[in-house]
Amino acid sequence: MTLEESARELERGDSAPRFELPGADGETHRIEDFGDHDALLVAFTCNHCPYAKAKMGTLNAIAAGYETVAVVGINPNDADAYPEDSVERMEELVADGTVRYDAYLRDGSQEIARAYGAVCTPDPFLFERTGEGFALAYHGRLDDAQDPGAEPSDEPGFEMRAAIDAVLAGEAVGTEFRPSRGCSIKWRE
Repeated sequence: MTLEESARELERGDSAPRFELPGADGETHRIEDFGDHDALLVAFTCNHCPYAKAKMGTLNAIAAGYETVAVVGINPNDADAYPEDSVERMEELVADGTVRYDAYLRDGSQEIARAYGAVCTPDPFLFERTGEGFALAYHGRLDDAQDPGAEPSDEPGFEMRAAIDAVLAGEAVGTEFRPSRGCSIKWRE
């Protein structure tokens, strides 16, 4: 297992790269589908990484806790080399309730992960809705529990929740970039 920390490619205020990806629900989802939300949390994640698995519950809780925030998981991993990251397994995780985000999408070409500058799983990006679509408000970890068995110093996802609360209040996110840590994205050769 190769560990990585997220890196900054998109800067605050940059527009969210557009996507049109198949979901574990059998539907195709575009970023525009979430335009009626005040914020969009895009988390590059997967099915097999212990770091990503440890944050599934946190992402579910954020999705359940904010009606005006869409939580979208995007799995970019090479499913040929890592069969646990297949669409079929994504569908199983949604069907059994392990994943309850607004959408769990498959980036089979890996183009979307590259456009966002994602490097690890999980790698969360918070966008605020603008007149043009969505603009980056914060990119960084969900909370300070950076290892799969670690407990955060406050409620799970507290750092991301603070960023979301600022966005929903119309305020700038005061938190500086704090990298997420997890398994490296499994790029195709």
